[in-house]
Amino acid sequence: MEIKNYDFAGKKAIVRVDFNVPLKDGKIADDTRIRGAVPTLKLILEKGGALIIMSHMGKPKGKVKPELSLGQIKDAVAAALGVAEVKFAPDCAKADAEAAALKPGEVLLLENLRYYPEEEGKPVGIEKTDPAYEAAKKDMKKKQKVFAEKLASYADCYVMDAFGTAHRKHASTAVIADFFKPEDKMLGLLMEKEVTAVDNVLNNIKRPFVAIMGGSKVSTKIGIIENLLGKVDKLILCGGMTYTFAKAHGGEIGNSIVELDKLDVALSVEELAKKNGVELVLGTDSVATNGFDFGTMSLKPGADVKNVPSNAIPAGYEGLDAGEDSRKKFVEALKGAKTILWNGPAGVFECDDFCDGSRAIGNAVAEATAEGAFSLIGGGDSVACVNKFGLADKVSYISTGGGALLEAIEGKVLPGVAAIKGE
Repeated sequence: MEIKNYDFAGKKAIVRVDFNVPLKDGKIADDTRIRGAVPTLKLILEKGGALIIMSHMGKPKGKVKPELSLGQIKDAVAAALGVAEVKFAPDCAKADAEAAALKPGEVLLLENLRYYPEEEGKPVGIEKTDPAYEAAKKDMKKKQKVFAEKLASYADCYVMDAFGTAHRKHASTAVIADFFKPEDKMLGLLMEKEVTAVDNVLNNIKRPFVAIMGGSKVSTKIGIIENLLGKVDKLILCGGMTYTFAKAHGGEIGNSIVELDKLDVALSVEELAKKNGVELVLGTDSVATNGFDFGTMSLKPGADVKNVPSNAIPAGYEGLDAGEDSRKKFVEALKGAKTILWNGPAGVFECDDFCDGSRAIGNAVAEATAEGAFSLIGGGDSVACVNKFGLADKVSYISTGGGALLEAIEGKVLPGVAAIKGE
């Protein structure tokens, strides 16, 4: 069922959103995720429905932690929706009375789902090496089903609108769907956009297709890289993984981040790119320093910064951004692109001394988008990049999902989507 065609009049809709927003001194530091869910929530209210909103916040690991209570954001949610009040259920598994009393046009926010270990469905207080682990896991799966059924009992229909958690088979993101008829469960507007954006990048490709993969480790991106090498025309690899590739060819990388156990993987990636006819674009030089404080994300007093070859970084120095020549290569590779995927920065962009590589990529993506390319930006750091550089309105789509987007790109089926579509 498509949400736009559903009749919510007189019905209670339970909606899984991702309100895992950053808090500072009890105040919301970034309300992007709340704003992202507003169109779906407003649509239900406008169609005469009553809203039951559920989400997680942080990682309480099955324990009640006041600092992770969703009660802190109920007024902000009310303001975003333009309603006088958002009612609050202090226990998500004991909200029968609050849900039953809810009238059309009213909104109820449930307390943090992850206060209950049943939400994630993982045994608590037992190691995987323990002989009793498998039995505990089986027992927890039964409890997860009961928990999901309880959540489902509050409403007449279910809407999944939390792309950021769609890759998890949690009680509220996937299991709950089993307790609704096919015609009473659907994706929210945000989820529909996310699924369409990923589909555009992976299945409705306009060429040339250029992907940019940044970040620190090859190991966390290998599945995605391998999948992309069967689809893209060009693959730009930047960020910390640059030095694993440089080291694989015998380069000197100073104190730069490296995965010594992944040197063979780096070489195999190069081989696969060659085999598939993909142009692999790697940085040739870096901006390196001998004094950076990762605690404050700033240079230490008296630190030296210089542009050096990525395979000849002096001892005591570490590469923290793409150098001048690398930036030119990246920009050149993006010229004429018609489909662009960007995940991961080119350096420690949080510090202005090492953000030029990411800025160059961002500007090139924005320019290609202005010329007709479809550009998808995903992953927290990449999103932070485009926001920092004021480019958010100059790209086609910014994904709200980190892990979910990566798994979708890797070609994996997302449980949160499959549960709705019956895949």
